[in-house]
Amino acid sequence: MTFFVISLEPYEQRYTSEWVTELPKSIAKFLKAIGSTEQIRVVEGHHAKQPPTRGAFLNFAETNIFKAAQIGQIADLFTQGTIVPGDKIIFADAWHPGVINTRYMSDLLGNSVRLIGLWHAGSYDQHDYLGRIPDTTWARHFERSLFHALDVNCFATQFHIDLFKSVLGVDDDSRILLTGWPMDYLETKLAPYRNLPKRNLVLFPHRIAPEKQVEIFRDLAGSFPDYEFRVCQDTPLTKAEYHQLLGKAKMVFSASLQETLGIGLYEGLLCGATPFAPDRLSYKEMYPAECLYPSAWTESWDNYIRYKPELVQAMEQALSTPPVVPAVDLGSNFFSADVLMKALVDG
Repeated sequence: MTFFVISLEPYEQRYTSEWVTELPKSIAKFLKAIGSTEQIRVVEGHHAKQPPTRGAFLNFAETNIFKAAQIGQIADLFTQGTIVPGDKIIFADAWHPGVINTRYMSDLLGNSVRLIGLWHAGSYDQHDYLGRIPDTTWARHFERSLFHALDVNCFATQFHIDLFKSVLGVDDDSRILLTGWPMDYLETKLAPYRNLPKRNLVLFPHRIAPEKQVEIFRDLAGSFPDYEFRVCQDTPLTKAEYHQLLGKAKMVFSASLQETLGIGLYEGLLCGATPFAPDRLSYKEMYPAECLYPSAWTESWDNYIRYKPELVQAMEQALSTPPVVPAVDLGSNFFSADVLMKALVDG
């Protein structure tokens, strides 16, 4: 049996570049630990040439070239007899037209394979780019089709599962798996930055997108004259430069209106910075009260202006105390490949 990994576009500014190499490594490590001899093969597509569309994880035009190339490669693998019954095909992004193509080939060729997809976002999220298009009807029907074409639909948090089910109206829990995200490698990768000397630095580690409300962060800077408030994506940082900033920062801040996991805050935590986020979304199930402020304070710009004094006071207190270490092990609960790998092997 072979595991075929349909990879993400590798943009260095996103975690997608890490997944191209790290996801297959995680699978290989797990298979070795259980004494399995299954093989792993990566379907990479064509590497991206254009930068991601501003505020997005990928380039909205070039992603179609990338995915179309992957679909062609998958079809070749079926034609050559390389994909055989019992193989497992893992779509690192479930929002992929190749899911439908692969199910089509599997069913019509009588070549029964198991399809697994990892959901990042979609039109069911009103704050996603797809969720903001004038008519989401076609996208939501497509997402329902993807859901039923996949044998296993993986989500990083319960918040994401609840959002997906409620908006799309799907109720087949047998196809849903709460996995966390396969990012075990982050702890090792960021360990060298954990004990860097701290300075008065507060970071906004998110994409510059409407749902992240960067304008709140920029406005807050004026209330902290002794601190540098930095939006990481204001400059084209390499991963190493970004990690250096995390290591020097005292806090990573969020005012997000949508977050189904929140990798930037976890990266900051691993580097010794205090996460500071609203008591909503995925943050609510991940972080202790010491890391959260009342959701109402940043539910809109008007609310922010109304509650700004309270928010500033809470940030001042958080910045004056030692970094918070959550009692819940975020790594094993939300940033581990174990649940996903077990499902891949046992399913």
